[in-house]
Amino acid sequence: QLQLVESGGGLVQPGGSLRLSCAASDGTLARYAVGWFRQAPGKEREEILCISSSGYADSVKGRFTISRDNAKNTVNLEIDNLKPEDTAVYSCAVPPPYYACPGYVAAYDYWGQGTQVTVSS
Repeated sequence: QLQLVESGGGLVQPGGSLRLSCAASDGTLARYAVGWFRQAPGKEREEILCISSSGYADSVKGRFTISRDNAKNTVNLEIDNLKPEDTAVYSCAVPPPYYACPGYVAAYDYWGQGTQVTVSS
């Protein structure tokens, strides 16, 4: 079973930046579209960005940038100018292999455990 692992979270001051990474335990992440999501306390999970297995994506959404590094078997999410309202658990997820970015949460098959991002001074 595919296992996804997120890393790079932590405590950051407002205005700072973070780079989150999503990796697959079996080295096959290049086969999958990968979506990044976040869920803040008391709020619904929201999709931030998704990148296809071929690297196609709306790669930038405001302060968020998604990219693939197939050599390292990771998909990265960079967040700039962090704000307290960005505090959340950030997770990556994949749909079935070689699917395009689904556009809805239910289509994602595998999820990582998430990494906590806390923005506070």
